[in-house]
Amino acid sequence: MTQEPLIPNRLDDERGALVILDQTLLPAQVVYRSLYSTEEICRAVKTLQVRGAPAIGIAAAYGAYLAARHAPQDDREAFFAAFYRDCEALAASRPTAVNLFWALNRMRACAAAHKAKPIHEIVAALRREAESIHREDIAQNLAISEHGLALLHPGDGILTHCNAGPIATSRYGTALGPILLGQERGYGFRVFADETRPLLQGARLTAFELQRAGVDVTLICDNMASAVMKNGWVQAVFVGCDRVAANGDTANKIGTSGVAILARHYGIPFYVCGPTTTVDPDTPTGEQIPIEQRDPEEIRSLWYKAPMAPAGCRTYNPAFDVTDHSLITGIVTEKGVARPPFTRSLREMLEK
Repeated sequence: MTQEPLIPNRLDDERGALVILDQTLLPAQVVYRSLYSTEEICRAVKTLQVRGAPAIGIAAAYGAYLAARHAPQDDREAFFAAFYRDCEALAASRPTAVNLFWALNRMRACAAAHKAKPIHEIVAALRREAESIHREDIAQNLAISEHGLALLHPGDGILTHCNAGPIATSRYGTALGPILLGQERGYGFRVFADETRPLLQGARLTAFELQRAGVDVTLICDNMASAVMKNGWVQAVFVGCDRVAANGDTANKIGTSGVAILARHYGIPFYVCGPTTTVDPDTPTGEQIPIEQRDPEEIRSLWYKAPMAPAGCRTYNPAFDVTDHSLITGIVTEKGVARPPFTRSLREMLEK
């Protein structure tokens, strides 16, 4: 049965808080938490209570506004010192998702543009900017969903990796957007969701969101993707992204590059979905994208009653990998679908 979509971020201005959906507790519990300080927001981003590149950007924008609201209001120098210090703390919470830095740069630019005005007017302007970032993301999600849906046919089988749905963004999502929009229009897609280790975001979040929306979803282990592709059950792969380099190389949850290699082998189109804010023209290739390393216990013991690896066993636990641009059929943005060569099509798209 279809249920109401969950809301990952919202501003409670009356209480001076950012209200987030705690994604670490899904699917067993739906819990919203009120965050009042920059420290709390940073911790929520670091621990993946808030996750998904667009959702992180929205949280950072509201966090910057709340930092300004809580900064000294009677001393201009102290106000800006506190505001910029908190923006730096927010920027340090996750290294890979470029939306985080994009949103904070907009908030800093907004503060700078109003720096001669009274502090209460600067704070009001920052709230408007954060709300604008949120509204823009909703509009971008719908546009991405429309462009992605145009690439599909009723009854298609679709494989997705990690989670790029409404709780990772604001509405519809990026990679899940075409699926959810198609569900509303009766397309009858069949979706295969990789469990996506080590954090199981495909199992805990993607399968959860799609099932809530009434989509025909089948959960598979990551090492089953080849089997379902070989069986002819997959006609397209849709994934999200945390950063896209100028040449089209794309960072997404670890395991994405392997899915892309499999899709190429079986002749299945592989699409990356994300807003143009995820494209980083200052990063030439994927080699320059910083890759976050996660806690080793996510592999050794997190999902088990007892540790599932020998004591002292070394681990390698990157949060992301980079899919080479040569494996990507198209990058679906709110402005359309960028095709190879991406150095040209992404540049033209950003210049629109």
